[in-house]
Amino acid sequence: MSFDLAVWYPSKQLTDKEAGDLYLQLCEGIVDDVMPHEAINNFYLEITSLHPEIDDVPEHEIGNFDVSPWSVAFDRSPGHLIMCCVWSKAEYVEELVIKTALKHSLAIYNPQTSQYLLPGTKEN
Repeated sequence: MSFDLAVWYPSKQLTDKEAGDLYLQLCEGIVDDVMPHEAINNFYLEITSLHPEIDDVPEHEIGNFDVSPWSVAFDRSPGHLIMCCVWSKAEYVEELVIKTALKHSLAIYNPQTSQYLLPGTKEN
């Protein structure tokens, strides 16, 4: 079991339910409703500079969740990123992703809570 979060550029207003529906589409590989944006790549570069993707972890660091808390490779397009981490790192990863995504003006969707967080909200 993993803890998942998604980020995308908020090109239009969505309710929590609409964001959940979009998340499910993204999980199915349907990326038509997200807008490609350079902020996604900038976010990706910043996150992976702190914690490389699971496939990029040196062999001697495999299983060291302080180095890479990810449980699987990212699901990524020019318009979105879905990250899955191990449960033991969920709280840390959630705080890191929210802080970094909001810095890059990206929206965050948490499928565990069905909460959609936009830039400019109180979490900023």
